[in-house]
Amino acid sequence: MNILVLNCGGSSVKFQIFDMPSEVVLAKGMIERIGKEDAIFHYALAGQIAEQKITAIPNHKSAINIALESIINDKAIGKIDAIGHRLVHGGEKYTGAVFIDDNVLSTLKEYAGLAPLHNPPNALGIEACKQLMPTTIQVGLFDTALHQTLPAYAYTYALPYKYYEQYRIRRYGFHGIAFNDITKRAAEFVGKKLKELRIISLMLGSGTTANAMKHGLSVDVSTGLTPLQGLVQSTRSGDIDPAAVTYIMKQEGLTPEQMDDILNKKSGWFGISGVSNDLREVEQAAQQGNKRAKLAIDTFVYSCKKYIGAYAAAMNGFDVLAFSGGIGEKSAYIRQEICNNLEFLGIIIDEDKNCDKTLPRSITKSNSRVQVVVVPVNEELVIAQETYKLINNNGR
Repeated sequence: MNILVLNCGGSSVKFQIFDMPSEVVLAKGMIERIGKEDAIFHYALAGQIAEQKITAIPNHKSAINIALESIINDKAIGKIDAIGHRLVHGGEKYTGAVFIDDNVLSTLKEYAGLAPLHNPPNALGIEACKQLMPTTIQVGLFDTALHQTLPAYAYTYALPYKYYEQYRIRRYGFHGIAFNDITKRAAEFVGKKLKELRIISLMLGSGTTANAMKHGLSVDVSTGLTPLQGLVQSTRSGDIDPAAVTYIMKQEGLTPEQMDDILNKKSGWFGISGVSNDLREVEQAAQQGNKRAKLAIDTFVYSCKKYIGAYAAAMNGFDVLAFSGGIGEKSAYIRQEICNNLEFLGIIIDEDKNCDKTLPRSITKSNSRVQVVVVPVNEELVIAQETYKLINNNGR
């Protein structure tokens, strides 16, 4: 069975085609810098060097159409039997993989205001697939699904309870598909069952989320009602006093939409540094003496440290700290800074192992009570696996 996995993000569209159940990747591609004149389209069949094309791609609809037409017209792949989508915000409605129908599409649009960078592109991806491949089965996995196991005291906000009853205002949490993969890989690497471990995971990319996984269940997560809450992110503010928001709005005469744009697209390490939303460029500027860039990194690192401490308390200790995502996997400097002075929690970093590039690997010394591991994450494979499982279990 050939399964196309489509991951429509805020400024990119990623896709892979898997032969299932062998899990062999037949082709993969990515469109990045959507909305720019110099957007980049990468595409490669398995074992071949990726073709790269730079062109103007004005919006997600154009990007998705380019990706799908490339796949359909590639005779080396053959027929696409099913499509699996990474979906971000599904509220309380979904706890696992689902067949996509009008109700799922309606849910994506219903929660678009709570995940403005992701739910609208997710919906566009589904609609484009329906138009270009109308008879192909579509399956969706929601990032919020994993965190439906959070206890009520962890997801409840201390607001008048009527807002939860009327509008379901609560912590939902995100990156659930990634954490599903990260924690399984971490458990496998340390040679124990997931249900035996307490794992703190840091999914660090452009978007960042911390997760506490206790004996196989998500018990806390840093992101909240929207992906805005929690750790400092590339352009999102992370945790902030809500009064700061209303104060700035009054002082600047801002509309809710303008303030939302500031919090989601102009804040984070980009907002503090004024340099870039790419942490590599912020790191480089800090090394060259840019004080705001250094402050941005320190603020980001500090937010990660705080969540590690909080989740250690929430789970009465922890056994594994897992780093993943583009930054988590590639930045030895950020990992070192986060783990510095955490010896009291049982973390003793080995600098040589930290600078190695092997994946997966441990970066702690033999006498470290807590294992710190760096593991790759493959959300697309998880989506392919769950799509295949759902179709098989339902006889489709």
